[in-house]
Amino acid sequence: MAPRALPATTGGWHRRGFLGLAGGAGAAALLGTAACGAGGDSGTGSTDAKTLTVACEGGGKIELQPVVDKFKQDTGTTVTLVELPYDGLFNRLTSELASGKPSFDVCAVDAVWIPLLANKLAPLDGLFTAEVKNDLFPALVSEAQSGGAFIGMPVWTNSEILFYRKDLFEDPKEKAAFAKKYGYPLAPPTTWQQFTDIATFFTRPDQKLYGTDVKGAVETEWLAHVLQAGSPGVVLDDSGAVIVDNAQHLAALTFYADLNNKHKVAPAGAAQTDWSAAQNLFNQGQTAMTRFWAHAYRQIPKDAKVAGKVGAAPMIGGTAGVAGIPGPWYLSAPKGGAKGDLAQQFIKAAYDNNALSIETSLGLAARKSAYQQYADKPGYESFGPLLATLNASATRARPASPHWQRIVDSVLVPTIQKALTPGADYAALLKAARTQIEGIIK
Repeated sequence: MAPRALPATTGGWHRRGFLGLAGGAGAAALLGTAACGAGGDSGTGSTDAKTLTVACEGGGKIELQPVVDKFKQDTGTTVTLVELPYDGLFNRLTSELASGKPSFDVCAVDAVWIPLLANKLAPLDGLFTAEVKNDLFPALVSEAQSGGAFIGMPVWTNSEILFYRKDLFEDPKEKAAFAKKYGYPLAPPTTWQQFTDIATFFTRPDQKLYGTDVKGAVETEWLAHVLQAGSPGVVLDDSGAVIVDNAQHLAALTFYADLNNKHKVAPAGAAQTDWSAAQNLFNQGQTAMTRFWAHAYRQIPKDAKVAGKVGAAPMIGGTAGVAGIPGPWYLSAPKGGAKGDLAQQFIKAAYDNNALSIETSLGLAARKSAYQQYADKPGYESFGPLLATLNASATRARPASPHWQRIVDSVLVPTIQKALTPGADYAALLKAARTQIEGIIK
């Protein structure tokens, strides 16, 4: 079933901009041979003592503008946000950092880029006081470090949580019918079994309604389930060893793929379903539940079928409980930049005024306290579940591997897509994935 297109509600983010980067975006640039990215000229950063140039992606410009305005008010410094497409930003950062002549003083860095850029970014250890670390989610503090130094300050983060249709879940007839069939009350699911039961209950193809979606074109959701199953990491462990075929990865793939293959609770075309397709299906009322990025709660179009009828809950949990994959961005400064001190002042200001970004159309922050300020306000009902998911003990960052995006594009997504075929041998697929990944990282 091809979802009907609705206005984009992802805030203009590239599909890969939620967490990753487009395949093939960086190998040449990492060697310093790529041309400049889009926008502006390469050079040595801004030259005026009261100016700063910040390179960022479209979503970053939206998030940072209130901070820029406040910094101007407090310090008199003019900050120019140079907005680049997601791939263009990656190319610009890698090529200019490699050349040693960046045209920016501060840059927004996707989490998956940190291992690639680490040795070109300035230490920010002085900003990471105990108080700062306590106000950041553990996975973000861990991910911000490389080689024993902090090189990126989290500026906003996200995670998948559970969205569900309250008009279905709170309908007395539906509640009675579910309780009669399954023997427990209908409520937002917290476990894999409850999620499967409820998805099965609401799958009614004759009404063009399915229990949930299954996203075969992205890897993050399956990886969240891997953590929920209790794996010590996703794909690679802390030592860099491949664990993609351990028992937890297999359990998660079985749960994930069986929703499509065995229980048939997702619309047709699961292998090609990505974030945008899943979002459209839910907003059109064709799925009763979706596991999706928390920021989407405030971006449901007013003319969507589910507008005003959506509930939010923490991500579901497996044997290890709730877990999600954080989707953070960081602010960093080039190592040896001419305006290193001013750059760090701006990065600190972005942390100090982090809550200002919540009022933007994307509405994301990185500090626990920023989210907590809004969690009880009408319209921000997704923040409580987001806090619970990001604070969950099983939530972890993705591996800090310079090969990560290649692993995702050439192994993980194809493996999931192959798994979404009835009769697929999940264990064999993961064994083959191990061999492929070991070949990539050797």
